[in-house]
Amino acid sequence: MAVSFAAHLDAFLESLSAERGAAANTLAAYRRDLDDYAGFLAGAGRDVGAATTGDVRAWLADLDTRGMATTTAARRLSAVRQFHKFLYAEGWRGDDPTVIVEGPRRGRALPKVMSEADVARLLDVAAEGVDDAARPLAERLRAARTLALLELLYASGLRVSELVALPAAAARARGDMLAVRGKGGRERLVPLSDPARRAVERYRALLAEKQGGAVAGKWLFPADSASGHLTRQAFARDLKDAASAAGLPAAKISPHVLRHAFASHLLQNGADLRVVQELLGHADVATTQIYTHVLDERVKAMVRDLHPMSDETDPSDPTRRR
Repeated sequence: MAVSFAAHLDAFLESLSAERGAAANTLAAYRRDLDDYAGFLAGAGRDVGAATTGDVRAWLADLDTRGMATTTAARRLSAVRQFHKFLYAEGWRGDDPTVIVEGPRRGRALPKVMSEADVARLLDVAAEGVDDAARPLAERLRAARTLALLELLYASGLRVSELVALPAAAARARGDMLAVRGKGGRERLVPLSDPARRAVERYRALLAEKQGGAVAGKWLFPADSASGHLTRQAFARDLKDAASAAGLPAAKISPHVLRHAFASHLLQNGADLRVVQELLGHADVATTQIYTHVLDERVKAMVRDLHPMSDETDPSDPTRRR
């Protein structure tokens, strides 16, 4: 059945407006993307009614030749997929040539990472006033909670959802490791540093003082919330307050950034990628390989500093390359 591109494009956009409530700007973007696709087909002597999977792939290759960003090309392919799906559903085409077309691969953005100095600054500022008896107990308790959360997060690399939902038993952990139940119910051991342990003990002591006795309850960080423990949003807010007080850009600091710092700093200091994978709770090492840029820099530095033929060796060394 012949397909009139203009007529069916209008019908497609009308369906988006009626069924999905698409805004005018969204409809205009769809029209531009699909006009580009139809224009490419016309230039190749083809039309939407006869377009094949090969034609769709050729169009994607043309987008790449034009230097189009991967994200933009992926968005345009999404529009074309939806259009062909619409044509098939309405009976205007007997097939959908986009079904087996793979979209352009999007490179993963490198994680934002704090320097070791920035983390130290954040922890130092968070600790200020926790032991100041002249401050109101409520202020000291909130500061102590923030410090305990930060120390635990940087020491262990926990996901924020794992951190805020730690059981009260974590405060009684012995040794230098803590058992954590992560995604999919998988349990793993994460480091528990002495500073983190002391910060938790200080926080729990202040919490007991506020409650007038021993702390009861299921959670390490109890709160008046639906879950009964501190929420991720509340911790993220407290973290940004601490970052601002430390003179760090609050907009660039989050619990996930501290998790990245934990992993990156371990790798920078010689940890094995597989060990970091286990500590982060990644089921697949491929997920951890986002940090390979850290390993690349470490390898480059080792070659620069240790290889006998490097240009960076001691100029007085007679074995130095001329």
